Amino acid sequence: MTSGTREQPPPHSPPSHRAALGAYGERLAASYLVQQGLVVLDRNWRCDAGEIDLVLRDGEVLVVCEVKTRSSVSCGTPQEAVTPAKLARLRRLAVLWMTAHEVHPREVRIDLVAVLRPRRGASTVDHVRGLG
Repeated sequence: MTSGTREQPPPHSPPSHRAALGAYGERLAASYLVQQGLVVLDRNWRCDAGEIDLVLRDGEVLVVCEVKTRSSVSCGTPQEAVTPAKLARLRRLAVLWMTAHEVHPREVRIDLVAVLRPRRGASTVDHVRGLG
């Protein structure tokens, strides 16, 4: 390796524990929301401004959903991870998603699905509608 270059991981390296936990939480959240009657429109939509975990339709309402997954609450609850700055970014991303997809809903809602997956026992899912 020459000075100033960085070695890249193999293209199919296994996901990190954090990435795997996040992917698990997003799958669980999507499944839970579909069971509640919402329709998934997009997953992990990315643009230069950031990423939306899930975009759904709840009747005529467009739902931008942030999924936060934790294995414990030692560093805070998943709900505490959504700061005012994160909420503002989600609002901007919602507008960008609607523009990119030429969607013009009457109402947009930002939700949070907080997943807690402890080392032992069942995972819990908390769906918080309308973060603000």
